[in-house]
Amino acid sequence: MTTATARRRFPRLAAAAASVVLLASSTACTADSGPGAEETGGGDTATTAAADVIGDVPDELREFYSQDVTWSECEGDFRCASVTVPMNYADPDAATVELSVIMAEADEEARGTILINPGGPGGSGYDVVNQSLENITSDRLRENFNILGFDPRGVGRSTPVQCLSDEEMDEARAEYIDPSTPEGLAASRISAKEFADACAAETGELLGFVDTASAARDMDILRAVAGDEKLNYLGFSYGTYLGATYAELFPEKTGRLVLDGALNPASTNEEVTLGQAAAFEKAIRAYVEDCVTGSNCPLEGSADDGIATIRQLLASVEASPMTAADGRLVTVSTFVSGFILPLYDDANWPVLSQALETALQGDPTYMLRLADISADRAEDGTYQSNSTVAFNAVNCLDYPMVSDDAQMAADARDLQAASPTIGKYLAYGGVTCEAWPHAPVNEPHPIKASGAADLLVVGTTGDPATPYEWSEALAAQLESAVLVTWEGEGHTAYGRGSQCIEDTVDDYFVDGTVPEDNTVC
Repeated sequence: MTTATARRRFPRLAAAAASVVLLASSTACTADSGPGAEETGGGDTATTAAADVIGDVPDELREFYSQDVTWSECEGDFRCASVTVPMNYADPDAATVELSVIMAEADEEARGTILINPGGPGGSGYDVVNQSLENITSDRLRENFNILGFDPRGVGRSTPVQCLSDEEMDEARAEYIDPSTPEGLAASRISAKEFADACAAETGELLGFVDTASAARDMDILRAVAGDEKLNYLGFSYGTYLGATYAELFPEKTGRLVLDGALNPASTNEEVTLGQAAAFEKAIRAYVEDCVTGSNCPLEGSADDGIATIRQLLASVEASPMTAADGRLVTVSTFVSGFILPLYDDANWPVLSQALETALQGDPTYMLRLADISADRAEDGTYQSNSTVAFNAVNCLDYPMVSDDAQMAADARDLQAASPTIGKYLAYGGVTCEAWPHAPVNEPHPIKASGAADLLVVGTTGDPATPYEWSEALAAQLESAVLVTWEGEGHTAYGRGSQCIEDTVDDYFVDGTVPEDNTVC
């Protein structure tokens, strides 16, 4: 499997003398009262969307919009439920999909509900609400709105994409094949075919219906279930594409949508990868420039010297994989996935310094732990989500990908030029979807969302995963969008410490105040 660059919010990491720790939460639910519903017995409550909330929907979908949804107390102070949606919207009477949702009720009388998606594709909105709600939303937002997290179709606790066992996932992540040689490319194709076959066998029919447009249609059912006539939405990273797609499909049902850290829906897969390569190289330089001017930096000399040291380290790991304290082999693909994770938030740069320091001394254990966090692997060897396989499954349906040998080689040269540090490890990604059992159902295109309400696009100038230019592009495409810029480092803006961004977004959600276009924080 090739290295894929995820586009989702990651947790704030903690550096410690002995370990890097990701806190996990339990997922058990117990019955109790639910939001805005009548008692049904056993402590559970149920909701059914009213006719004015459902709105004008096709007759064949009305039963999904008007379904009885039972809410139960879960995760301490939250409410959880399962919502049924059609697997195939072109044939809604056939198979169905279950969506796992979690609700944090407003501290005061709710003005409505805000749906949250943390990105990916493959990120869990359930986990974000359960584990990181206070970090990702403000007190003011939680006081005024119910916050609804959900796992999109194919993801996590919802009807999931399934491909590999935990042991097989360890093996796949540890594998590194250099696809730049004819032999390596052939071996990569064999590995990709085995992965695709496993996903088809384990997932079945659902594998062909985890595209973004289907997930956006699901959100309209969630809107009705939540009791809102209009959708209020906070989407990060890939979640901006999901939100923009919703606005394109349901412009008349858009309420207040914030799209933070945007994807450009008109970009091809190859353009996305190239843009990320350049942005990560920029982020690497920003980190190194900060590191070499401070204390406790494992890199010596100038910024150019520090970057050269990192490149030499990656080359050495590629030539001779390292062994972590737990005995696992750390190949360069695993090493790179750990290396880029702290670049998503400049508050995590000290963690990267610690991981680089020990790796330069011959111990990749911290870097492997970062890679495990990125893949949602717990220290006991179990994977806490299916984010990696869901990422591939959604992208293979959303993007036609180049798999021609000559063109992939040319693209690889462009990636190396854009990012001499990690560009080569992002190349030949088209092989992943070449053997996929389902053809793409989307063609990248500009999204105008004509008739939608005023929308907010938020971009961060130093974003490594969704370059700032993509936010500019999305804001220009959407007919009713304004662009808000944060001059900062890291992926996305809201919830990362800028009071200006927090106030701007909260004023929009709570008061309906639309900032001037090109507002800069």
